[in-house]
Amino acid sequence: MPAARLPEVVALGLLQGPAELLPISSSAHVELLPWLLGWEVAELDGARRKEIGVALHAGTALALLRRPSRVALVAAAPPAVAGFLLDDVVERRLGTPEAMAVGLLLGSVALVASDRAGEHRDVAGVADAAWLGVAQAAALLPGVSRSGATRSAARALGFTREAAASLAAEVALPVLAGATLLKGIRLVQRRPPAATVAALAAGAAASFASTTAALRLRRREPPALVFALYRAAFAAVVLAVRHNRSR
Repeated sequence: MPAARLPEVVALGLLQGPAELLPISSSAHVELLPWLLGWEVAELDGARRKEIGVALHAGTALALLRRPSRVALVAAAPPAVAGFLLDDVVERRLGTPEAMAVGLLLGSVALVASDRAGEHRDVAGVADAAWLGVAQAAALLPGVSRSGATRSAARALGFTREAAASLAAEVALPVLAGATLLKGIRLVQRRPPAATVAALAAGAAASFASTTAALRLRRREPPALVFALYRAAFAAVVLAVRHNRSR
């Protein structure tokens, strides 16, 4: 990986932390922002971009590292199975800017619809964990957002906004760690050059720092409409740029 791409990977790492914790889809931002801005990393093939994603998720997982709760472990099962069966298919067929924009819009609808549910719970059980796991599996669709899908499921189950946000962060670790381990093994087997390893390490460090900072700066949760409007605006920009470039 050329040295010129190192600042771009670090910038994506700084973006990864807050984007992962907020319901705005970190994967869509990491993929689409370089494409929108014309960065060099956007020109890499899918395997090389996936390596960057692995490094960024590793940094986030380290920042979230703690002993997994029973809820987190149960919620990890559905996305693990779905990821094993569908990961390659999803990336090949649904990794386009248009598909991610659609995912952003669908996630926005889910956030707003679930935010209308009553708030009367803040403690999750095993049955709740199963539903949160199904929501995380749905977030394999690019643009949907793992945090957004989990929050939507939690709100639909009656959890408060703050509890839903906490649950989204709680159940993230096993999924992020599992995906990082699986794809990290593939990365090691490829034996990337030293320059690539250095850039990926820098991206992971930036992701760790931004995730840690985002966790410390968390405040009272705003209405889901705030995130939904942002997602819709981002999707509109992506679709507009895609249309203009295809003319």
